[in-house]
Amino acid sequence: MITKFVNRKEELDFFERKFKENESQVIILYGRRRVGKSRLMREFLKGKKSVYFLSSRTVSAIQAAEFARVAADALGDETFEDVKHDWLSFFKHLAGSKKRIAIAIDEFPYLIESDKSTPSVFQKIIDLYLVNSNISLILCGSSVGMMETEVLGYNSPLYGRRTGQWKLEPMKIKELHEFLPKYNAEQLIRTYAVVGGVPFYLNRFDSSVGVFENIFREILSKGEILNEEAEFLLREEVREPKTYFSILNAIAFGNTTFDRIMNYTGIDKNSITKYIDTLKNLGFIKRIVPITEKTPTKSKKGIYVINDNYLAFWFRFVFLFKGGLERDSKRVLKTKIVPYFDSFCGRVFEDVSKQFLCDLNARGKLPFVFEKIGPWWNRNNEIDLIAIDEDEKEFLFVECKWTNKKTSTKIIIELIEKTKCVDLNIHERKEHLCVISKTGFTENAINFAKVRGVSLFDLRSFNVFLGLKK
Repeated sequence: MITKFVNRKEELDFFERKFKENESQVIILYGRRRVGKSRLMREFLKGKKSVYFLSSRTVSAIQAAEFARVAADALGDETFEDVKHDWLSFFKHLAGSKKRIAIAIDEFPYLIESDKSTPSVFQKIIDLYLVNSNISLILCGSSVGMMETEVLGYNSPLYGRRTGQWKLEPMKIKELHEFLPKYNAEQLIRTYAVVGGVPFYLNRFDSSVGVFENIFREILSKGEILNEEAEFLLREEVREPKTYFSILNAIAFGNTTFDRIMNYTGIDKNSITKYIDTLKNLGFIKRIVPITEKTPTKSKKGIYVINDNYLAFWFRFVFLFKGGLERDSKRVLKTKIVPYFDSFCGRVFEDVSKQFLCDLNARGKLPFVFEKIGPWWNRNNEIDLIAIDEDEKEFLFVECKWTNKKTSTKIIIELIEKTKCVDLNIHERKEHLCVISKTGFTENAINFAKVRGVSLFDLRSFNVFLGLKK
């Protein structure tokens, strides 16, 4: 399978800029698995005197011997394998180079697992040998929790030694077209709902066939990587995966409050707090509050959502139907996925619309420049998105509709009514309304919107944003 390296210009520019600075570098690169960290490093290292070393889950002595072999081969240094096989000796030898060298150590947490003293060893390496050297060192890891505690954390021996850090995030929706050039806006959004912006997953989809065919081939079919990828991700990070599976499954089926998760899973209050905190620290879930909350961390209105589209899809449509998939995966697709897929996409469409509005905001194409944007809800009402300016005096209220019917005047009127429920304790506020509809609008809705000054967007409006033809 030919994989595409898409975009990442900002990230590459960062690494190039740091490499060209006239001083040694210690760059920390981290992010969830499959997001493209290894490929990014290899692209950066092209044409440079460099060493790329992928750590493994073996004992420290084997890791050191393998690094010596890789470094000797990459640098054309026959004397390297004669160096004493420990990290201090390796970097003492490398620090003598008069030429600029880039050293990338991938999956650095594996080195820490094999030898807990690794952070202290690399602290000495940095302080003794790298400080006045021509070395640009990249320490990379997929275990976000370990990278943030053992490498970036205040109590880590490496704290304060980095000269730069970059958390690599999944691609945004606007970059999917480069992976799937034959797809239109609707197909791109549907794909984004299934696999998000993770390059490894996107490279497995084929835009010459439909989205459901890709789902069937790559996720529902036994033996395919994405069929069991979710289980792999969890088992790599936690010791009791079954409990975490239950929590993610609960959230995937709409149990988003703490009490509902607890009732759905049957896990006691004290224990479930620990599990939820772990999932948050790993980046698998996140807690969100209404955008108007002044103190989000103290708000009692918070809900939990899965912070990864692939995991959300897998736990909604695969986890509970594993037995059925073994017997007849096509039937599961037809009866358990297709009928409910548009409802699932509707939630993702809110995030896509948010990205679309942020793009318009950056280009000055909205009535005002907003500072923050997010969902809002209270006990009885919900508004998909509210965008707020820096002074919190101007607001854009947004309704997002992912349906196969054209949006009617009724939806606009309901949005107008819901804005009255948003109590912001502001005597004079300037309001703007916006409706984003997958299928477009009825003629009456278009005419009504013109009279009331409501902005309307459909999927044709997304074409430029998504890199498609107008």
